[in-house]
Amino acid sequence: GEPHPVSGLHGRGSGDLLDAILETLPETPRETFGNQLGGPRRVALVGKPNVGKSSLLNRVSGEVRSVVHDVAGTTVDPVDSLVELDGEIFRFVDTAGLRKRVKTASGMEYYASLRTQAAIEAAEVALVLLDASEPISEQDQRVLTMVEEAGRALVIVFNKWDLVDEDRRLAMKRELERDLVRVRWAETVNISALTGRATSRIAPAMRTALSSWDQRIPTGQLNSWLSDVIAATPPPVRGGKQPKVLFATQAATRPPTFVLFTSGFLEAGYRRFLERRLREEFGFAGSPIRLSVRVREKRERKGKRR
Repeated sequence: GEPHPVSGLHGRGSGDLLDAILETLPETPRETFGNQLGGPRRVALVGKPNVGKSSLLNRVSGEVRSVVHDVAGTTVDPVDSLVELDGEIFRFVDTAGLRKRVKTASGMEYYASLRTQAAIEAAEVALVLLDASEPISEQDQRVLTMVEEAGRALVIVFNKWDLVDEDRRLAMKRELERDLVRVRWAETVNISALTGRATSRIAPAMRTALSSWDQRIPTGQLNSWLSDVIAATPPPVRGGKQPKVLFATQAATRPPTFVLFTSGFLEAGYRRFLERRLREEFGFAGSPIRLSVRVREKRERKGKRR
């Protein structure tokens, strides 16, 4: 090709070089993939060590992208991979398994935990892998809490399903009701990364979660629904007065965030009730919902003029 003389010190010729680069670039990712942020949707593979994150990445990509070994902690740095699932390209990030809290970890584990947390915050949807053959542990709960606090769409993947027998399935049912009650809204998939069982269900689950994460409810429709709910089940009386919900709006998406303007404080139990009814009416499967209350203070009445 034609050489381009430039000066890195003075910047001479850099404009002509940039024009030549732009002419040879393909279409922008924003036009190619149709994502608001540009590029493929970002997926974080997270979970405790040796749960099968690297094996799943190798399975869905059809290549050996990550090193897999029986020794826990093989993956230390996040590994980015572009993977095509059902005709759509996703950017998968294989993260290090979390053993300890970031505050209590030290050395290599500390920096691996920081990079994993950064990968979750940079992702749009998190695939949290749990070992279906073992009881749900405190580490699993910690990972789910990190994803929930980051406000990311969530798909819970129960891996190693080929090792689950009938007794383990009964035990899992009790564990789900006890340990995962706060993330009942999450999409769940039972797979085996080793055999490839049901891995095709991961892409539809991610699309459902991302669609809920992007969902916006029109203000008129939201307030009409809210009026019917409050008329049937009004908020509990607090301090001898019953608070009134004056207005509601969806302030943001990613995650869906709703703001209620009220005349008084709403109890936490009633807010959970409204969130549950909101999911029953509008879905939001696979996405967290943030519900905040703003109490409008009464204006002091001006004294009468003489």
